[in-house]
Amino acid sequence: MGRTNYNFVPRMKVKVILNPYANRWGAQAHAPAIHAAFARVGAECDLILTTAPVVATREAREAAQGSYDAVVAAGGDGTVSEVVNGLIQAAGNAHTLPLGILPVGTGNDFNDMAGLPRDLSVAVDVIVSGKTRQVDAGRVCGENPGAEPALIHYFNNNCALAMEPMVTIENNKMRQLTGNVRYIVALVKALFKMTAWHMDVRWDGGEYHGPTYLLSVCNSPRTGGVFYMSPEARIDDGLFDFVYAPQMPRLQVLSILPRLFKGTHINHPLVQHGRSAWLTIDSQPGTPIHADGEVISEAQCHVEYQMLPGKITLLSP
Repeated sequence: MGRTNYNFVPRMKVKVILNPYANRWGAQAHAPAIHAAFARVGAECDLILTTAPVVATREAREAAQGSYDAVVAAGGDGTVSEVVNGLIQAAGNAHTLPLGILPVGTGNDFNDMAGLPRDLSVAVDVIVSGKTRQVDAGRVCGENPGAEPALIHYFNNNCALAMEPMVTIENNKMRQLTGNVRYIVALVKALFKMTAWHMDVRWDGGEYHGPTYLLSVCNSPRTGGVFYMSPEARIDDGLFDFVYAPQMPRLQVLSILPRLFKGTHINHPLVQHGRSAWLTIDSQPGTPIHADGEVISEAQCHVEYQMLPGKITLLSP
């Protein structure tokens, strides 16, 4: 388990970064309640609404370099990830400024897997208590020959190549369906569109070379709201849990998919999994990448993962 720290701040000053688009535009309605909850406990709350994906990262980085005691991500997994990127950029080689989470998004995977409350008022109580723990973050770097700039991105929950980001791309195209049903439909659509990537994958103690449908690098067990991609992953053990699967008949993939709801897919003979603090991948053609539910690249030929143990200072019960 991560080390727990008690840093009670009598008059906490927090920067709340609220993504109004989270939960299909539902998150913005929580702004008055967020102000009221922090006022109730006597904390000073500066709240901003983001207007584009880059805003949350920039605001978190600037807040971490200012006079705030904590930065709070109000939204879903994408918002938390953007804030984490800003905090890590500001931290350099040190631990980040304390991170608080108000889970007003759709999946809230990292919030749930970290054991944080869903109730908004209780979440504010956790934040102002000042109790923290150190949890891990991952860094993913991508490089394409002759392409600039190289990709450098941080993630706190899950980062995947091949099929998973294809699902995210399909998910982003849909407008009518909502929630977890939408993600499942996107998964089936992506499956019947894609072809395998040839990947050379290396990690501490092993390697794999061949056609690949799935490669998921996990810091926590769950992604997509319902999929336990790596059920034994822990956010504070200093290691990635990774899962990969070779090319196989599409009907066989469909037969494996229901196992993702309970994490039993890792017992299937064609699905491999392991643990490592680093991985390198060479892919032909270039693979898409998503991190914490957001597509960060549509084609990378060389990808490197590095674990950052205990990098994130998380406000926690």
